[in-house]
Amino acid sequence: MTDQKASSARGSKAKVRERGERGPLASVALHVGLLLASATAVLPPLWLLITSFKPTSEAFSTDLVKDFTFRNYDHVVNDTEFLSWLGNSLLVVGLTTVIGVFISATTGYAVSRFRFPGMRSLMWLLLITQMFPVAVLIVPLYNLLASLGLLNQPVGLVVTYLTIAVPFCAWMMKGYFDTIPVEIDEAGRVDGLNPFGTFWRLIVPLAKPGLAVTGFYSFITGWAEVAYASAFMTGEENLTLAGGLQTFVNQYTSDWGSLTAAAVIVAVPAAVIFGFVQRHLVGGLTAGATKS
Repeated sequence: MTDQKASSARGSKAKVRERGERGPLASVALHVGLLLASATAVLPPLWLLITSFKPTSEAFSTDLVKDFTFRNYDHVVNDTEFLSWLGNSLLVVGLTTVIGVFISATTGYAVSRFRFPGMRSLMWLLLITQMFPVAVLIVPLYNLLASLGLLNQPVGLVVTYLTIAVPFCAWMMKGYFDTIPVEIDEAGRVDGLNPFGTFWRLIVPLAKPGLAVTGFYSFITGWAEVAYASAFMTGEENLTLAGGLQTFVNQYTSDWGSLTAAAVIVAVPAAVIFGFVQRHLVGGLTAGATKS
């Protein structure tokens, strides 16, 4: 009788799972959910890539590639203004990224380290600017750029994209700079560095994860934005990539093969940039989010 009680006690203990341990059904449900999420994320870009190698007549076919062709890519590169769009995008995105990172970093550092009248109002202003949807801002920005003679000019788009990227990135950089000990600044001043010298020589090398996130966000803002690029730039030779893609499919034409081929080419630089900065993204985002 005693042996039976001991065995039953051992059996009951064996059935009790440790804290945090998943049961068989929970594990199956988790893996099925992960597989479905992965398929949902991978299928659209994969199908885009497959369609880019199909003839235009087979664009809506559910079959895999029967007649493999590079004709769509050849048409996009050689028969359209794609290279002009690419040059315009590189110019706009390059200026937006460089200027945006510099302004965001210096603003975030100033708000993190110094106390001055209006600092709290400035932080609220940075947040409030993120609350307005694009559709509300197009008309006032259009009128402002028109009055300054910046419509259909890359500089106009750069200024517009900076108004999107800088407020968010400055807020995030402020949070990241808060994680860097103030004693480093004090040591720099003891060594005779001025505030900007302390920032440039001592703080910037320690803030690479935050700067990587800022640069990536500024890059994506200019690379993938469509509404402003379409409203403020006219003429095929002046369009950016985002605006140029719309010319392949509109109310008059539907060249899905060229559209998918151009979309694949456009995605490559973004994927390359993400590959370079991805190891810094998590650290930069979490530090900026938790401390701001």
